[in-house]
Amino acid sequence: MANKNSAPEAVKKLLENMQTDLRSLSMECKKKFPPVKEAAESGIVKIKTIAARNTDILTALKENSSEVVQPFLMGCGTKEPKITQLCLAAIQRLMSHEVVSEAAAGNIINMLWQLMENGLEELKLLQTVLVLLTTNTVVHDEVLSKAIVLCFRLHFTKDNITNNTAAATVRQVVTVVFERMVAEDERFKGMAEQPPAIQGNSNRRSVSTLRPSAKDAYMLFQDLCQLVNADAPYWLVGMTEMTRTFGLELLESVLNDFPGVFLQHQEFSFLLKERVCPLVIKLFSPNIKFRQGSGSGSSASPAPVEKPYFPICMRLLRVVSVLIKHFYSLLVTECEIFLSLLVKFLDGEKPQWLRAVAVESVHRLCVQPHLLRSFCQSYDMKQHSTKVFRDIVNALGSFIQSLFIVPSVGSVSSTNTPAGGSGSGAQASAQSGVGVVGTGGGLTTQAAFEYRGTWIPLMTVSVQGSAKATYLEMLDKVEPPSIPEGYAMSVAFSALLDLVRGITSMIERELAKEEEAVARGGPEPIEAQQVWEEMVNACWCGLLAALSLLLDASTDETATENILKAELTMASLCGRLGLVTPRDAFITAICKASLPPHYALTALYSNAANLSNKTYSIQGQNVQIISPSSESHQHVVAMGQPLTSQPQGTVVLTAKNIQCMRTLLNLAHCHGAVLGTSWQLVLATLQHLVWILGLKPGVGGGLKPGRAVEGPSTVLTTAVMTDLPVISNILSRLFESSQYLDDVSLHHLINALCSLSMEAMEMAYGTNKEPSLFAVAKLLETGLVNMDRIEILWRPLTAHLLEVCQHPNARMREWGAEAITSLIKAGLAYKHDPPLSQNQRLHLLLLNPLKELSNVLHADIRQKQLECVLQVLQSQGDSLGPGWPLVLGVIGAIRNDQGESLIRTAFQCLQLVVTDFLPTMPCTCLQIVVDVAGSFGLQNQELNISLTSIGLLWNISDYFFQRAEIITEELEKEEAILLQQACDKGETLNRPFHPAPPFDCLWLCLYAKLGELCVDPRPAVRKSAGQTMFSTIAAHGTLLQQPTWHIVVWKVLFHLLNCVRKSSTTADKEKIESGGGNILIHHSRDTAEKQWAETWVLTLAGVARIFNTRKYLLQQLGDFFKAWEVLLDHIQSAALSKNNEVSLAALKSFQEILQLVTPVKDSDKPDTLGAMDIPPVLMEPLTAPGPGRPLPRSDSLAERLAQRYSTQPQLPPPGEEQDDSALWWSAWSTWYRTGTECTRPPSGGGDKLAFVPSQPFLTALIQIFPALYQHIATGFSMDDLRKLGIILHGAVSVPISSDASPFILPSYTEAVLTSLQEAVLTALDVLQKAICVGPETLQVMYPAIFEQLLQFVEFSCKPPQYGKMETKHVANAKYNQAEWVALNYVPFAERSLEVVVDLYQKTACHKAVIAEKVLQNIIKTLRVPLGLKYACPAESTWKLAVSSLLKVLSIGLPVARQQASSGKFDTMWPKLAHAFEDFLFTKSTPPDNLSIQEFQKNEAIDVEVVQLISTEILPYANFIPKEFVGQIMAMLNKGSIHSQSSSFTEAEIDIRMREEFSKVCFETLLQFSFSNKVSTPQEGYISRMALAVLLQRAQEVLHRYVEDERLSGRCPLPRQQVTEIIFVLKAVSTLMDSLKKTQPENVDGNTWAQVIALYPTLVECITCSSAEVSSALKEALGPFKDLMQPPVSKVQNGES
Repeated sequence: MANKNSAPEAVKKLLENMQTDLRSLSMECKKKFPPVKEAAESGIVKIKTIAARNTDILTALKENSSEVVQPFLMGCGTKEPKITQLCLAAIQRLMSHEVVSEAAAGNIINMLWQLMENGLEELKLLQTVLVLLTTNTVVHDEVLSKAIVLCFRLHFTKDNITNNTAAATVRQVVTVVFERMVAEDERFKGMAEQPPAIQGNSNRRSVSTLRPSAKDAYMLFQDLCQLVNADAPYWLVGMTEMTRTFGLELLESVLNDFPGVFLQHQEFSFLLKERVCPLVIKLFSPNIKFRQGSGSGSSASPAPVEKPYFPICMRLLRVVSVLIKHFYSLLVTECEIFLSLLVKFLDGEKPQWLRAVAVESVHRLCVQPHLLRSFCQSYDMKQHSTKVFRDIVNALGSFIQSLFIVPSVGSVSSTNTPAGGSGSGAQASAQSGVGVVGTGGGLTTQAAFEYRGTWIPLMTVSVQGSAKATYLEMLDKVEPPSIPEGYAMSVAFSALLDLVRGITSMIERELAKEEEAVARGGPEPIEAQQVWEEMVNACWCGLLAALSLLLDASTDETATENILKAELTMASLCGRLGLVTPRDAFITAICKASLPPHYALTALYSNAANLSNKTYSIQGQNVQIISPSSESHQHVVAMGQPLTSQPQGTVVLTAKNIQCMRTLLNLAHCHGAVLGTSWQLVLATLQHLVWILGLKPGVGGGLKPGRAVEGPSTVLTTAVMTDLPVISNILSRLFESSQYLDDVSLHHLINALCSLSMEAMEMAYGTNKEPSLFAVAKLLETGLVNMDRIEILWRPLTAHLLEVCQHPNARMREWGAEAITSLIKAGLAYKHDPPLSQNQRLHLLLLNPLKELSNVLHADIRQKQLECVLQVLQSQGDSLGPGWPLVLGVIGAIRNDQGESLIRTAFQCLQLVVTDFLPTMPCTCLQIVVDVAGSFGLQNQELNISLTSIGLLWNISDYFFQRAEIITEELEKEEAILLQQACDKGETLNRPFHPAPPFDCLWLCLYAKLGELCVDPRPAVRKSAGQTMFSTIAAHGTLLQQPTWHIVVWKVLFHLLNCVRKSSTTADKEKIESGGGNILIHHSRDTAEKQWAETWVLTLAGVARIFNTRKYLLQQLGDFFKAWEVLLDHIQSAALSKNNEVSLAALKSFQEILQLVTPVKDSDKPDTLGAMDIPPVLMEPLTAPGPGRPLPRSDSLAERLAQRYSTQPQLPPPGEEQDDSALWWSAWSTWYRTGTECTRPPSGGGDKLAFVPSQPFLTALIQIFPALYQHIATGFSMDDLRKLGIILHGAVSVPISSDASPFILPSYTEAVLTSLQEAVLTALDVLQKAICVGPETLQVMYPAIFEQLLQFVEFSCKPPQYGKMETKHVANAKYNQAEWVALNYVPFAERSLEVVVDLYQKTACHKAVIAEKVLQNIIKTLRVPLGLKYACPAESTWKLAVSSLLKVLSIGLPVARQQASSGKFDTMWPKLAHAFEDFLFTKSTPPDNLSIQEFQKNEAIDVEVVQLISTEILPYANFIPKEFVGQIMAMLNKGSIHSQSSSFTEAEIDIRMREEFSKVCFETLLQFSFSNKVSTPQEGYISRMALAVLLQRAQEVLHRYVEDERLSGRCPLPRQQVTEIIFVLKAVSTLMDSLKKTQPENVDGNTWAQVIALYPTLVECITCSSAEVSSALKEALGPFKDLMQPPVSKVQNGES
């Protein structure tokens, strides 16, 4: 400042200003105060001279300052305001330029004092004093004290502004005094003068040792104490009044601002001890004694002594704070007293404001950890001292607790509202309201604490780590202020947090330093350790109690966070210091806070050290609103199931619980190493929380949000849902960090987890409640991250997990398995050092638990085990090596009771093995693979697997085939070793199928497995296995040695056939409603019997095919014929089974083995089959690979193997034919037995259920014959033919069931043969052709064939009977009834007839045919349809019969005539006559609907017959028996007179009368009557008799006509009669013509007489009215003109 002021411009300006001031002054005083004016003017002169004379103007001014100031002082003396102001301003200017000497200063102060006493310009005065004291240090001692008193005096004026300004000035002045002292000390710093020790006397003047500024300060401070104590001051003379409050404030500011002064100067220290402390204690007394009773509230007056007075009390506490803070080391004892007082002030009985300021004071201490440590060292650690530190903490705790206790109604507090929050204070009730609502309505709640209905808002009172007080700063308040609700709590809360924060950070910093020092090799400071431990031990109980309570009551996230952080840091600190009890207590507190209230977790309650057991109970059931205490306001974020068994229902997690949980996680994560045994607590709690939140373990043991399995599921709000992933993430990281723990800590962790898991297992017994999987999941997680040191963990870990796997609770064991399998997979996949391939012990150690799992009976565990196997195979399958038997054992350990999903998984493993790993495993395991695959085929849980496993067996067989040589080699090596071992032990080698070589044994094992599967109860399996087995044998059979084939045929194939036949015949006939689920079963498979039928069919076909394709091999086996017989026996029993499908298939197999034609030379190849026209249907199967010849064996493999065993397959040399006839005759007898059995009609009566063989079956049976016949043709005898005939006849006779008829029968109107009928005719055709080309001896069979065919012909009119069974005609059968329908035999019979005609045309002249009277039989047979004519079932029949008869006769009659002499045809003639008679004069009437054209056609047929008679019979009458001729003539006679039929309508009569037929008959008759070749009189007699009959009949008709005509009068006669008369008249005219043409000598005279006798009758007819009759009559009468004269004997007839 000096240098700035001494600048020339500044000085110049100062001088100018001063002169201006003086001029102004003289101006103002000119009139009133001349002396002043003069002084001013002389002053101007003075200044000018000083300025002129001196270079250092300022110094000169200072020296002359008394004179320079004088005019201004005089001006002030005028008491004229304007002048005074001007003067004061001028004086201030001088002061500020430091040009005032000590003397001048004294004068100024005196002048100011006068002004003060006069009450003038008070503010200006204060300003002036301040400027004077602050700009320089010239004022000391009395002058100084006078200045200070002046300020004090002004402080107590009535003017408020002055008061306040004066107060501020006093404060500043006091500060200035002490600052001067500090500056002085600074100046004398270097001088090491040691002032003499202060004597114990209290002589206030003995301050001679102090320097001037120090002395001022000392005097000032001493007087302040005096004034506060209401004593007279020593130094501040002139004080009139003083207040304690102001005095205390000043004391405090000095102590606070200048602690160094007191600490460095013993004089001042003495003052502190002797004056200040006693003063404070004395002033405190009213507060100490006062109890807040029921008096009235504190009044405004300073009060009776015993009432605490807020302003003083508050200021005292401030002083105390300062004393403790700065002078603790000086005042140890005093501080103990102060601290004890402080603690007392927190007492609940003190007034609220007192408690508030006290708590603020405590807060100030709490932010000073080093101070707290000093307390601990000075008091708590001393033997007989008060435990101050502990008391402070406990007091804070009790203070907080007391705030929650609602004051009783009687007491009055100085707050606005009762602390209960239910009073009239608007704010409080509003707050309570919000609290209750929670955040439901989206309101932002004020941070607060709530406990048992006491609601305390939380305010932000200070920044963390600083104790900014509110009430300690209320220096202007006289009345105790109203403390807002929650203020005290907020301060106490901050104090607690700051306390914890301070202590822990301090100790941790020091711990870190110490660890560094120890690391550098320094000693361990025992003492420091003791202090820390003492501090923790002293404070932890109080802290825990307070923090737990606050945590319980907190409703604000940040507050909660802070509390938790405090608990966490304490826990970790205790852990680091090795203080187990407090560590566990804090951890327990966090744990309890994480769980819902009253959550029964024993681990937490058993902890004896738990002091904060302020538990409260819930009445009645566990309800949604948790407890009336603190939970009503909590924001519920989750609801879940309790894990413990006691509470039923649900528990609720609040946001706070989740927050606590995060703290717990944080603790475990960051401080895991110091947890030791408390892992148990931490993990138990986490387990429960994870449970309630519904976190379920996922892959690798990490927890994911899942759903609870039963009970009301977990309910989570979105808030917590977003938190969950974070929580589960932290949880995972927690266990990941276990890799950084040392082995001991890791074992702690593992042990804790295992015991938790044991508890969880205990709890899960006997309930189906979801168990807690936390421990298991975390064991897994820990195992996974510590894979590098897995050997030290593996046994305890897997042993425990295997126990878990046996647990009855499904979820529990599922996770045990999940854990164990994950560990195995991870273990196998981990890059160990050395690698597993070189460490077989570890390899098997890791795989072993997998095997152990097979002992567990639970399916779900096996499922996991198998899934694990699958994954192991997928990832490490190539490197399993010695593990293969173990793995295959696990896969194969399936049982039927295990459920399909298990089997499915096991099967996937097997599939993988078969597809990928067969080449990598030792060959000795191949048989295990076959067995395992077979066992999958046989399991009955999952059909598809059975089927697929059969496919696998096929793949395995393929593999055997492809790698045959390698496998053979390996197996033989192995075999050699085993044989050697067996020999050494003297045992035989115990291997299935032993004598066969080992590779063949592998095959036989495979076939044996397939054989078992072929008789599985399930049809699909049987089918598949059968197909596979036969395909395998077909495809790879070539690899087997010949002797092995023997085993295959007898032990495998026939054994299988026997089993199948047995099962089929005993199978159940009950209908199976439907397959599993809603699969419909086709009706052809809806009984077990039908399903077995299919198997039988397949098996039989398969075996037959093997016999067919491998015959060349089998025939060398020696017992082939025996095998053939067995096979035929099987075929026969199948054919005769009552199942159509089986029987038909048996025949197909029969057909197939019949194609085993013996190898013949190729030249003979187009053998008889071709020549015989066997229908193509039978030729098809023959195109199989050269029947009987070996398959093309180009596969070098088979040859190589053959060479290996040095056997050549022996093929028959090409020329040499083997005698197979025995085989074929055996087949023929089988065929015959089958045929006889199946065509034999059922014996019973009309049994509807009788078994009737089906048409396709019979067809197939008959179709076999031609093929079979080839092989036995040479020895086929009549006897055999008869047998055949029986079967054919039987087969054709079999009816069909009505429901099958639409498929077999053509519609009734079509004339088509059924395939069976075709086959029958074909069979006969084959025979007939064979006979035709065969030797003479065979021809004796012709008649038998004719006989057979004719039987069939008869069927057209008389269908065959089938036993006693009733059959209906096909047209009448109803399809829906179980009836048997006769076939339509007409087409068959007609075809048979055609065959007969053809055959007869070929063979009419054969001896046998003549001898056996075939023609007669034909006629006899045809007579039936001819006789029936219109009554035949089909019209075509009689027409065909007629035409056939005509054809046969045209061939047969000449033969018969030739053989007339032999008499072989004698019996034929009468039959023929009868046949003609029956046909021409049938008893059946034509159908009504017959059209005229049809009728004419039919008449034409009749005419044809008559013409045959006239051409073929009558001309040869002399070769023909007479009776026969007679019969013929009678017939013609009968035909020539047409008899009327009453059924005709009038219009048709003339046509229907068969006029043409009659005419032909008549003409033939006449022709042969009058033939001139009459050889015998007998013949003539016949003619004559015939004529006589004719004429007589004509006479009768005419007579009757005439009679009727007369009677009827005008009525016309019926049309018939008219027609008849016309016909007779025409006949008469015909007769007349014939007679004219005949030689007269041939005509008997008698005849003429008869003819003439007609004439009169004719004449009578002339009167008839009918024109037609008349014209006919005219024609009849005409010829009579020739009889008008008697004839001359030799009349020559003309040729007219």
